[in-house]
Amino acid sequence: MSAHSTESEDSSHGDKGGERYQPCLASGLVSAKLTIVIGDTHFSEEKMLLVQSCDYFQALYRSGMKECQQDKIHLQCVRARGFFIALAVLRGEMPTLDEDDIVEAIECAAFLQVTPLTKHLINLINTDNCLLMYHTAATFGLMDLYHATALFIRDMYSDLEEDVKKTLPSELISYVESLTPSVYVAVGAHVSCGGETSIHAASRTVCYLDEKENNWKVLTDLPLEASTSMAGVAVLDNKLYIVGGVHGVHKQVVKSCFCYSVENSSWTRITSPAQLRYNLSLLGVDGCLYAIGGEYERTEMSCVELYNIKRGTWTFAAHLPRPAAGASCTKTMSRIFVCLWRPMETTEIYEYVQKKDEWQLITTLIRHQSYGHCLVGHRDNLYVMRNGPSDDFLRCLMDCYNLNSGQWSSLPGHFANSKGSLFTSVVRGDSVLTLNRSMTLEYKVEEKNWKPRRQMKGFPRSGSLWTFLLRLPDVHMLQDEVSNFIM
Repeated sequence: MSAHSTESEDSSHGDKGGERYQPCLASGLVSAKLTIVIGDTHFSEEKMLLVQSCDYFQALYRSGMKECQQDKIHLQCVRARGFFIALAVLRGEMPTLDEDDIVEAIECAAFLQVTPLTKHLINLINTDNCLLMYHTAATFGLMDLYHATALFIRDMYSDLEEDVKKTLPSELISYVESLTPSVYVAVGAHVSCGGETSIHAASRTVCYLDEKENNWKVLTDLPLEASTSMAGVAVLDNKLYIVGGVHGVHKQVVKSCFCYSVENSSWTRITSPAQLRYNLSLLGVDGCLYAIGGEYERTEMSCVELYNIKRGTWTFAAHLPRPAAGASCTKTMSRIFVCLWRPMETTEIYEYVQKKDEWQLITTLIRHQSYGHCLVGHRDNLYVMRNGPSDDFLRCLMDCYNLNSGQWSSLPGHFANSKGSLFTSVVRGDSVLTLNRSMTLEYKVEEKNWKPRRQMKGFPRSGSLWTFLLRLPDVHMLQDEVSNFIM
């Protein structure tokens, strides 16, 4: 990954991120155009865009070589189609790619070190293209994509193993099999416990589903002062975060926030948001946690804060368009979406645009006597689960919004939502896992439908549930470990 990715994400929220290509700015690069010649094809693009997005051009213009003074540069190491795709991505487009496109895009991303193109390729990984992406990324040494596709293949290994062993060389197979697959993890809604009032602590555990044995096992205990009741719970970079929540019958806000490291099997405190809150939504994207909306002293809020993991600090981001508590949020294609109700019978989906620090209305769905209650992102689709006829929450209806086409479609039939199982939906590869006390149900996501695929044991506790995915270092050893809580 190039330095630009991290720096641009940080700088958009006040962190300058160190050196910022001052030699280029001093030479009048801001408005200058550059012609790139690849074979018989000529491209004209702003030099600054290329310098900020490609390590190749960044190094070129820092070097002081004679090419820095030229208005035309010939490239021999990439093909025209791959560079065309890279420019489209740099302009903010999300092009869909066929097999030939994928190969040329990977070649371009590798040779020119185009970080946004690499991220776009990672976002496009699916069951149909993952083996091609994996092998091609290995060939050209695009390591971020190589690792991301290997993880995807590992999570879908039961579906892909036959093709993997037919088509991939042994060293690539070995790398996939050396990785840890993600496991389904759940925790109930528990209030915090004082040092002398921990009689319910036995149930305050984070558990994972051992799919081979079809049984739920304990991963770790919650810290006594942690509350998962009306809290924000999210996973980022394989660490579990708990922010906010309530304790007591009067819904007193919990001030302490916590992080669980799978690698260290330990809990640590993290800084609390500037605005204490409960009944919030929490998402983790690109090194930051987003605390979205919520309540404080029984008043709904529109304020949003983000926590930069590296800096360990919270900063305010743009407010939601209106106050919202427990708003359904999701992330897909490295983008953040929130689903808000706007009576009457209107569901609105907003996207947080990080570069502009603003929420933009993406689409509106109007359905008679129905609102979106859960939002799930998978590839370039947003799925909205809404109540069925006559406020029926046991039979949800589902609509799909495609980010590329801008079109809505309705999935056929009703979807069983016994005890809110659909509201726990978590995407893993090209599947969705849902959970309630009775069963864990896996759906296979197809083009026009969610097809029930496999049923496993339910989570043996009542009440609201938080569900997510983690990669555990050795699930067979974790049962006997005792978690350490660092004050």
